[in-house]
Amino acid sequence: MRFFEDIEIGAQREFGSFTFTADDIKRFATQFDPQRFHLDEEAGRKSLFGGLAASGWHVAAVCMKLLVADGKRLTAEAVARGEKVAVWGPSPGFRELHWIKPVLAGDTVSYSNRVETKRISEKRHEWGIVQARNTGTNQRGEVVYSFLATAFVPRRNVGS
Repeated sequence: MRFFEDIEIGAQREFGSFTFTADDIKRFATQFDPQRFHLDEEAGRKSLFGGLAASGWHVAAVCMKLLVADGKRLTAEAVARGEKVAVWGPSPGFRELHWIKPVLAGDTVSYSNRVETKRISEKRHEWGIVQARNTGTNQRGEVVYSFLATAFVPRRNVGS
């Protein structure tokens, strides 16, 4: 992973895609969000969604899985090049979570993020704080999911 100084506002990163099958949607919903339009095709068709819809939490969980996997890939590549790797801190949270359009069985969602802001932490000068907009876009080019994530990112040159 990159250090705070290496991150540029406006930088965009594509980090994977996922096709939501009916079986995946039902399996997730059974365990975590057992609402009728996530569990039954007919109930989904009769709902505002117009089809078997993935839980928004399912869409978000896939985003997190792909984001972490891509971070591990980038870290492995940096290590292979002999670079020093930044170990990011925790996220203090997120804002502006929106499920914009339903994700239906058969939809493929591609995930990306774009850095919106960065600043040095006022209380922990060895850390920077980065905010990035994470989005999911379906195969028709429609944004279906969005949130603003915040993360603590270590600084390479504390005191600079």
